[in-house]
Parts: sequence; structure tokens; C-alpha cells
Amino acid sequence: MTFSATELIGAKRDGEELSTDAIWWLIDAYTEGIVPEYQMSAMAMAILLNGMTNAELTALTAAMLHSGDVMDFSDLESAKIDKHSTGGVGDKISIPLAPIVASCGVSVPMISGRGLGYTGGTLDKLESIDGFITRLGPDQFRSIVVEHGLVMAGASETIAPADKKLYELRDATGTVPSIPLIASSIMSKKLAEGLNGLVLDVKTGSGASVQEFDRSRELAKTMVGIGHGNGVKTVALITAMDQPLGHEVGNANEIRESVDVLNGSGPADVIELTLALGEIMLEMAGIDGGRDRLGQAIDSGDALKKFIEVTEAHGGDSGQIRDPSLLPSAPHTDVVKANTAGYVQSCDALTIGIAATRLGAGRERKEDIIDPGAGINVVAKIGDNISVGDTLATVRFTDRARWHAQRDQLGTAWGIGAERVEPGLLVLERID
Repeated sequence: MTFSATELIGAKRDGEELSTDAIWWLIDAYTEGIVPEYQMSAMAMAILLNGMTNAELTALTAAMLHSGDVMDFSDLESAKIDKHSTGGVGDKISIPLAPIVASCGVSVPMISGRGLGYTGGTLDKLESIDGFITRLGPDQFRSIVVEHGLVMAGASETIAPADKKLYELRDATGTVPSIPLIASSIMSKKLAEGLNGLVLDVKTGSGASVQEFDRSRELAKTMVGIGHGNGVKTVALITAMDQPLGHEVGNANEIRESVDVLNGSGPADVIELTLALGEIMLEMAGIDGGRDRLGQAIDSGDALKKFIEVTEAHGGDSGQIRDPSLLPSAPHTDVVKANTAGYVQSCDALTIGIAATRLGAGRERKEDIIDPGAGINVVAKIGDNISVGDTLATVRFTDRARWHAQRDQLGTAWGIGAERVEPGLLVLERID
């Protein structure tokens, strides 16, 4: 059956429900290039403004999932468990988490994404390692999982190709926050992995793609429902993203911080969230020990060895993991200093994420090229005692003009007052 894209856009614009056949036709026609990007941009905006019914969302996810291949790892004895984050500023959790869990005997066939807006992307971070290839064919993807128990790649041309096109379009059209588009994007890729279980890290707060708690909960419940409806054990944690995770915001610098975690150090919030998500992944896999087992994988060096061997399997320079100082670093640095004394009461993730993006650590347009060495080291975070002249952040950049354009705005990210404010909870809610 053939439909008119213009009529479908108008129907969704006016709040009408699209039929399953219409949605399948739209996704197929967009994937094949019959529906151009400007029309799909209009449809994405209509979906953002008017939402989708459960029937529409089911059809959209299924159409995206079946636009390509669906993997089958049923021949592997180990449990196949993955994790996905909706994205946040400084969110590098997948990078230490996946090798820690894989070193405990879980197979992790991880399909990740690129940065959306001011939120960092796992693939962009991994590609800051020289030679690290994230674009794999299905056979390569499978062979790395079978041999190493872990792969960290993007969706191939044959895995949910409809999502790949729409994912890039959302970033450039202001439609990233749409709950139906987020949910169908994530779950179409994840269901294509042949998983037994999935843990979702749904961010909420100023640095999240969905900032309001109630909408974050709605997104979490939507994705958990999609997972359960497709026979995949799915759990979501709603986690805070009002200030950046850890201290590093960027790409190569976030790899360095991830290696710190694998070496048994690193920021407390990054460690806590890594262990909280890893504990659920082991629980889903039926592996006893929880956090103690995860800690043993770190202390023994097994987790770091796993990351090194997987880096090599992806063609990456493992020497940069053994010695993270060899990772890319932008040639220029500057600092943001406090002009008042007191306690840090706020450290706005959104402001910091936007500044990092405009320095080259992210994309404002889908064709923008990432600068792997650009980034921000967030020195002062909520609860810290600050004196006049203390460093709030160290900035690494390549383009001086870009930095000068961001300097004043970045300085507004920190609110400093006389009363000490305790950092809020990191994990806010669990949804099964």
C-alpha cells in the first residue's frame, strides 16, 4: 500500500493516529530514500509536538527493528545482557561498565550511538582511540562477541538502518527530546541484538535529553514496556543529570577517566553508577556476587585486560589504554576561575555540555567533525568550598576563536553561595 508523506505529516500535525500500515510504509520509504529528509524532519517535529499512541509506538519500533537484520546469539551459553543510556554530559559509563561486566562472564553485544546535541556519544569517545573501528559488519560484530564476550560498535548498515538515518536527522532538527523517537530508536537497536536482558540508564535534569523527571519516568516506563513486550528482561534506572558525571567532558579525556575507573580509581559518582548498573546486569545473567564480583574484576585487573583486548579486536591502539597520556589532547588550555567565595550550589550540566560541543567535542550539525582532544575538566562540583581565584574548570581547545566565544557563558555554569548544598541522589528510581 502506498501513502502520501504530505498527508501523513498533516495527519500527525493535527493529532490524528497513524495506522500501522502507514507507519511501516513511512519508515520503509524513508529508508529507501523515497521520502526525503525535509519531509521526515517535518514528521519528527509533528511527533515531538503531538506524541504517539501505544499502537503507533509499537508499529514504529517494529518497523525500525525490521528495516534490517536481527542478530541471533542463542548458540552462546552465556547470558546476553546490554546497557543503554539516554545520554548526558560526561556520561562515559558504558566504557568502564561493559568490560567489567564482560570480565565476569556475561556476553555484552553493545550497540551504541553518537552524540546527540550536547550529550556525549559512546562511539565518538571510543573513536578518539587511534584506529578504533566502531562500524562493523554483522559477521565482524558476531565474531568479536563470540571471541571476547564484548563488542562496542555502532549499528551497522544492516542493523536498524531506518534508525541510523533518523538518529542523525533528530540531532540536526531539534527533535532529540521526543519520547516516542527516543524510545523507538533505542529499543529498535537493542531488540536487534538478540538479548536476554537490558538495563536502561534514563537521565533526568538539565544535562539530559529529557530534562523533566515526570517525562524521564514516562520514557523509562515506555522502554521497559517495549522490552517486556518483546520477551526481553528490561530494567530502567532513572539517574540525575543536573551536573556532569565525573570530572571530564569530551571524548579522549573521558576515555582517560574511564581507564582510571578500570584501574580502581576515578570519580565517586562514575564508580557508583557503574556498579549500580553492573549489579543489575549480573542479576539478570544469574551471576552471584553483585558488587563484590564487580570489584574483584577491577582489583584483579581482569576488567582492564578485557578493555585492552576488545580495543585491539576493534583495531584500536591498546597502547593508549595502557598509557592514557598518549590519547589525543588539544594544544591549548585555559581556566575558568571563581570570582566569589563560598560553596558550589549548582554546576549546570547543560551549560557545560553546550560549551564542550561548541569547542568541537560534539556536533551542532550532523556533518560536524569531532575534535577528540577538545574538552572540559570540571574541577568544582556541588558541595565544594571555593575561594576567589580558585579554578572551576580547565578547558582544552584547538580553536581559540571558539573558546573566546564560549568563555563568558561557561563561567555562568557555577552557582556559588554561602550555604553548603549536599549533592543530590544519583539513582532516583528503579523501574522493572
